[in-house]
Formats: sequence, C-alpha cells, structure tokens
Amino acid sequence: MKNMEKREKLVVVGGGMSAAAFVEEVVKLDPERYEITVFSGEKHLSYNRVLLSHILTGEKAIDDILLHDDGWYEDKGIRLRVGCMVSEIKRGSRSVVGEDGSVEKYNKLVLSTGSRPVILPIPGVDKSGVVSFRNIEDSERIRRILDEGGKKAVVIGGGLLGLEAAWGLKDIGADVTVVHLMDRLMEKQLDSTAAGFLKQDISDLGIKVLLGMKTVEITGDESVKGVRFADGSEVDADIVVMSVGITPNTALAASSGIYCQKGIVVSDTMQTYDPAVYAVGECVEHRGKTFGLVASVFEQARVLANHLAGDCRLIFKDRPTSTTLKVPGINLYSAGVVEHGAGADTIEYIDRGSRHYKNLIIEDNIVKGIVLYGDTGDGPTLFGHLLNCDDIGDKRGRLLLGGPVGAEAFSIDEIPDDTVVCGCNGVTKGTIVEAIETKGLFTREDVAEATKASSSCGGCSSMVERILESVLGSDFSIREGAASLCACTTYSRDDIIKNIREKGLKSVMEVMETLGWESVGCDTCRPAINYYVSMVWPAAAENDLSSRLINERVHANIQKDGTFSVVPRVYGGAVTPDELKRIADAAVKYKVPLVKITGGQRIDLLGVKREDLKGVWKDIGMPSGYAYGKALRTVKTCVGEGFCRYGTQDSMGLGIRLEKRLEGLWTPAKVKLGVSGCPRNCAETSIKDIGITGISGGWEIHVGGSGGIELAAGELLVTVKTGEEALEIVSAFIQFYREDADYGERTFKWVRRKGLKGIKEAVLEDGEARKGLLKRLEEALGTVKDPWTGGKKGP
Repeated sequence: MKNMEKREKLVVVGGGMSAAAFVEEVVKLDPERYEITVFSGEKHLSYNRVLLSHILTGEKAIDDILLHDDGWYEDKGIRLRVGCMVSEIKRGSRSVVGEDGSVEKYNKLVLSTGSRPVILPIPGVDKSGVVSFRNIEDSERIRRILDEGGKKAVVIGGGLLGLEAAWGLKDIGADVTVVHLMDRLMEKQLDSTAAGFLKQDISDLGIKVLLGMKTVEITGDESVKGVRFADGSEVDADIVVMSVGITPNTALAASSGIYCQKGIVVSDTMQTYDPAVYAVGECVEHRGKTFGLVASVFEQARVLANHLAGDCRLIFKDRPTSTTLKVPGINLYSAGVVEHGAGADTIEYIDRGSRHYKNLIIEDNIVKGIVLYGDTGDGPTLFGHLLNCDDIGDKRGRLLLGGPVGAEAFSIDEIPDDTVVCGCNGVTKGTIVEAIETKGLFTREDVAEATKASSSCGGCSSMVERILESVLGSDFSIREGAASLCACTTYSRDDIIKNIREKGLKSVMEVMETLGWESVGCDTCRPAINYYVSMVWPAAAENDLSSRLINERVHANIQKDGTFSVVPRVYGGAVTPDELKRIADAAVKYKVPLVKITGGQRIDLLGVKREDLKGVWKDIGMPSGYAYGKALRTVKTCVGEGFCRYGTQDSMGLGIRLEKRLEGLWTPAKVKLGVSGCPRNCAETSIKDIGITGISGGWEIHVGGSGGIELAAGELLVTVKTGEEALEIVSAFIQFYREDADYGERTFKWVRRKGLKGIKEAVLEDGEARKGLLKRLEEALGTVKDPWTGGKKGP
C-alpha cells in the first residue's frame, strides 16, 4: 500500500446514497490512490433511502438497510465522521471546516449534500406534527407522534414518495388522507388512465384521496389539528406529512463561491467550476436539469469515480429512468414521456375490469414513453427499446403481447453495459454480467447475493433473469413446477416452505430477500409467508406485524365505522356470573353501543374505540377469543349429559378441554369446532371444521364441514371410544392441516383437495407420523401468549 503521506487527500461531504456509491466505486477502481475522509451530517451510516417506507412500517430495522457497516469503512481505511456536518469550505487553502471546529485538508473535494424537502409557505407549517419524509429521523418522528395517540394523518403530495409514505402510515394503523394539488396522482409518471386506476387501488387500501385541492393553512394551536383548503373545506389531522418535492442543497457550495443555479452546476465529469471540487447526487445541476431518482445519481457516482481513479473514459449522460411504486399489491411501471396530445401515435391496451393498462407513446417508430399498470412484466423489455431508440416499425403488433413473441423482438444484448438495471442499488448490466461470468452464478438469488441487484424492491428481477439467460444460454432455465404463490414470485407454496426449512429463514423479509421477490410483496404473499415462517419455526420466527391485516395487528375486528368489536374467550360457551359482571361493567364504563350474543356462543362488544381497546381488555380480564384471526375461533357445545335428558356424552367438558388446548394457535384459515352430546346435533357439529358428536359408547369425529357462504357437510374421519382419543386425533388433524394447507384455505376445501384417505394415513394409520404431528403441535402451543396480557394462554 502506498505511504499515507503520499496519497492524495479526498474529502467527501455527505453520507447519502450517491456519496456511498461514489466511495465504494473509487476504492474498487483504485484502492491506494486516496486517503478518504467522509463527513456525514446524519447520525446514521449511509443507508438505502429507497427502503425508507419499510423503516416506517417496521418491516426493516435500520441495520437492514445500511449500505455499508462500520467494518467496511475500517477495512477500506476510510475515516468516517458520522454526525458531523461541514460548516465551511476554504477553497484558497483547500480545506473544509467541520461544525465541531475540526479542519480537514483536501486535494479533491466531492460535494454530495443532497436535497431538502420543499415545505409549503403557508400558515401553520411550524406547528408540532408537521413533518417531511426524507430520512430515518423523519420516520422515527412519525412513529413517535402516532405512538403518542395521533390517529389521523394527512399526506400533502400524491407523488411517488407521498404515496409510499401514505401506505406506511396506513400500514401502522393511521387513518390516512392524501391531498394532491393536481388532478391526478403521480402526474409526472402516469397518464390519466393509469392514474385513475391508481386512485381506485389506493382508495381500496383504505386511503382517502383528495385531488385538485390547494392547501392554504394548517390549523391548530401549537400542534396540528387539521388542514384547510382554498375552497374552504377542511380535514382533521394529528400529523401532516409534506411530500411536495425537493430542492438541491446548495448553501454550503454557494457560500464558498462555487457556481450554483438550481443546483451545483457540474460538467459531464461532475466537476464544478473549481477544478478541485466535484459534486454528485440530488445537489447537482447538469445541463439545466436536477435529479431525484437513484438510477441517475448512481450513474453520476460511477462517472466521477472513473474520472478520479484516472480512467477518465466515462461521461455523464442523462438517460431515461424507470419508475415503480413500492406499495404492496399495486404494480405500475413508467419511463420516458407520459404526456401526449390527442393525435399522438400510441399503442394501447386496456382492461378496465382487471385494471390492466399498457400505453406506449411512439414518435417516428421510436418508443418515447411507457406507462404500464396492473401487468408490468413487459416493462424491462420495452425499456430496452426506449433506451436504444430502436425502430419498432416491424414489431408494433407484437410489443404488448408479452410472452415469447415479445421476447423474441428484443435481445438483452442490445442494452449497453453501463445501463442501470437495479435502480435501488445502482447495479449496472455490466456489473451483473461480470459477476455471472467470474463468480459462476446461475440463479437470480446468486446474483442478488453477489451484486445486490433485485435484493431490495425486486422490480428488476425479470431483467436479471433475462441477463442470466443471455449469459448462460442453455445452462439457465426459469424455475418450473407448481403454481407460484402469487404474481410477486415464481416460487410455489411448497418451494417457499422448503427454503424456509433448509435455509433457516425466520422472517418475511429474510424469505423475500433470499428468494429474490419480484416486489415488496402483496396482500397475498406477505401474510402467507408470515404464517409459513411461524409454522416451521414456532419459537424462533419473527412475527411481522406489517404482514398482518389490521384485525390481527390490533387483536380486534374492525367495523364499518372504524370502531372495533371485542370478543373475549368463553370456553365452550360456558360463562361465570363474575365474567358476565366484568363484561357488563366494561360495556358501561366505555359506553359500548352494542353487546350481542354471537352464533358461536360468545359475547361480542361492538363499537369499541381503538384507544379504549387496551382498557376494555384489562377490565374484562378474560383471554382473547381470536374472533379476528386465522386461528381457533370457538368450540361450540351443547350442555351434554350433565343436564340434557338426551345427552349421551359430556360434550361441554370435552369442548372446554379442546378449546383450552388449542386456543391462540394460528392456522391457515379460521377454524371452528363443535361438540354435541348426542346425534341431535345441537352444536351444529355436522357443519364445523371439526365436529365431534357423542354416541352411545363413544364419539364420532367429522372434519371439513362449512356453514358459511359455501355449505359443506363434514366427512366422518373416525369413531373413538374416549375423550382422550378424540383430543389426540383432533390435535393431530389440526397440526396436519397447519402444515399441509395453503394459507387462507379452509378445512373443507383442503379436505376435498387432499382426500380423506391421505388425511387418515397421516393422522390415524401411521403412528410415528401422528407422534411427530403432536410433538410439533406442542412446540407451537408452547409459544402462544395472550395478546393483551403477554402471559401464557388461558386462565
């Protein structure tokens, strides 16, 4: 290594993604050329801001999104000044002054000061509760306001970040309204048709959308109380998130005399008017344009690193970039021009029923713009045509067909090596190709591990697979087999569970990152993965609350007016006078509008406010009945032989034993049991998921019944003599169902699909298999805790 005294001093001001990308690239190109010092005003190491919404929802911890840890900087010999801003640049002496008074000399200075959020100049913006959404501190501030009781959130701005912030707020339980000045959401990326579908889908998620609304005031005293609009209308708010744009941070550069306009003006090699000073990222202005998307700023970082490492062959060119939205269940893809006149040349496809839409804007047979909604699989291929300015005259009729025909019309080899494939992590096609060739990579998961491409949002996964196919030829094949879990992945349910077991995956994010998910997931795959992880690793699994629906997150059923219902556990339908009194007292104290006896022999308190849930549960002092979850709901019983003159068995006693044994156990779908003391079937055992009927000298066990939208009679599984036998067989059946059924699959559908013969083999005929099922059930039951007390289940 060169003597430290002889190495040039390189100072980087800024700790964002562009700064981290530049430093990583320059030490890779010439690790001995510079003695590097990095000043970062944030208290955290550089992190992936693309995944900021995951921090807000709690899906990821800060360590999960760091671009490099302390050890990486130490290994590279880089001095890191975290939490220390630069207050002054002394160009004459070529030095910078830290806010702590420290002075650092430089031979080359790189400014990566980023941008600041635009804050509307309206009355009330200084009130407590008005925040932006640009960094980890913003996410922490938002969480703190909500934890302190804030419920109503208004997001001003319906662009990319605004909608991702809105989803994050909704996902952690806020009542969210998006307010947008323009007449459509994401107007810079979507045309009116796609934006209309987006508004419908955002609304379907429970987020209110107000378009064409100009915010004129934030109301309240010291804290936010609401937002007022130009038309005089208002909405209530406890928190207001501003997401209306960004402005380059030029103050430090301008104060030192470096030429700035909208941003710090740079050349094609990212050099400012001072030959010793360079700039990259959201702070720069290049040929009259500023930049906010990561693909562009990563490209700037690569160009600058190439220049400072002495190669000097690269120059920065402003290329089109693609855009996706990281909101589960919403698929959109946009690139290039989206606005076009009435007579423009376009190729369009629309299916309003499924909200699928494709629109290509064409000029002289060249693709100038792409807008895809719902079905975005063709995005990378079409983007290749746009980048290369291909003449698509002889392909027009096939471009939107997808599948093999569309694929044949475009070769991945036509994409330049310096094209950014993974915008989240700034990975180029050339980097991926080099990794495949030099490291012997064969799968998308291998590429993700080696290069980070497709490891974040997953939007580039199909492009990565295309590159693998191009490089490996016949050695690569996309996985074939069972139907995939959902549109986000090619993996089937069985494949996912196999990987969870074999690779020791303990969380939703571990599964998605390891298996190279196509996106941030959706309402189909995320809850399913969360269940499968807990089913395989009951004691070690990380419960991902963001992958549960609102009912399971708050342990109560949400009602149409936004209030909740509370259903305490009443074992076998038998309730004590003391329990009735506590329920009644709580209903009076919290002014519960309705107390109702349910069809499952339980007591339902309807209309409970969210802020009262904890108090209601505490005062009732009874365990949760899980009336909101995919779990054991109730064990309905008749009074049985103890009171009924027709009763042949102690149905109430067996029902209570079953319920106490199985309560709190998560299952693929809700499970209801019934125990009748005689064939008169007063507990409706013939249409329960598991129905047990007392007969003279024993019990009949029926499985796979349903009394819901689809009516199904249970099938006789077995007849046993004792309650102990019934308890063991029902337990084994439940565990087999837990392990074998698809997430969301009710028992009656599973029994039909699996076949009673296969179920009998596992539960009845194979003694060793039954022992294994019971052992694994005990492990799962050992992890069950009451969601309100945190203690072990039941009294």
